[in-house]
Amino acid sequence: MITIFNRKVLYITYSMSEQAEIRDKLSQSKIKYFVKTVNRMSPSPFASGMRSRTGSFGQNLDLNYEYIIYVQKKDYEKARYIINK
Repeated sequence: MITIFNRKVLYITYSMSEQAEIRDKLSQSKIKYFVKTVNRMSPSPFASGMRSRTGSFGQNLDLNYEYIIYVQKKDYEKARYIINK
């Protein structure tokens, strides 16, 4: 089980296809992972309703979602090797 105490960030990307490719490589190697998806357009508690005030005009829609891929600390080096080969 991957928890906040035993995980490490392996990769951060804005590309859905890139994160899917990394997830496939990790799955094939039987490495457990966790993907956190952050919507960069959603309102935050600090800037509530930012999108509703400004809209999305002029923003790069390819950068709306950020994908953060975590693995267990003990698997980090192996996972790094697998995604870089």
